[in-house]
Amino acid sequence: MKTHLLAALAALLALPAQAEKLSLAQLSGYLNGLTTAEAAFTQQNADGSVSKGRVLIQRPGRMRFEYTPDATLVLASGGQLAIFDPKSNQPPEQYPLSKTPLNLILARNIDLARARMVVGHQEQGPLTLVVAQDPEHPEYGTLTLAFSADPVALRQWTVTDETGNQTTVVLDALKTGMTYKPTTFSINYEAEKRGLN
Repeated sequence: MKTHLLAALAALLALPAQAEKLSLAQLSGYLNGLTTAEAAFTQQNADGSVSKGRVLIQRPGRMRFEYTPDATLVLASGGQLAIFDPKSNQPPEQYPLSKTPLNLILARNIDLARARMVVGHQEQGPLTLVVAQDPEHPEYGTLTLAFSADPVALRQWTVTDETGNQTTVVLDALKTGMTYKPTTFSINYEAEKRGLN
């Protein structure tokens, strides 16, 4: 009987631990402390296709997605989101960053406890999920962030746009504390380099 009890306890201990849900204050503190970071990523697109690449983040306001192998580039900088398509000789498509859910994690001061910003906050296995939106403009879509605990780390996010299309970015381990040249996030510099000005 004791052997069975020990075996049952061992089996329970071997199960993945259900993480304690991280508070919005903890997650806001983590994001506000994240100044520079980079990671390889895998992206599940709305049409079911999969893309891979590397993302660089410099808060506030700057992000760079380098896609491989097709050399597509997405830059967030200067309040704009620019998409460079290597198959086009046209200048990049640009959108106001403030009209995209990504603006929520690139803001100078992130306060997830702000009224109407978080519309979902739950545990899913070892992850804490937070569904955030712009309280002033919920029509811009939502950003679902997934965090692991101990140590707290951003693991993935899903952007749901105004039409309901979803794009999920799953991150490898984030490396932090890098220094980037100003041109890394410059839309104008990238356009000049590609001969698109």
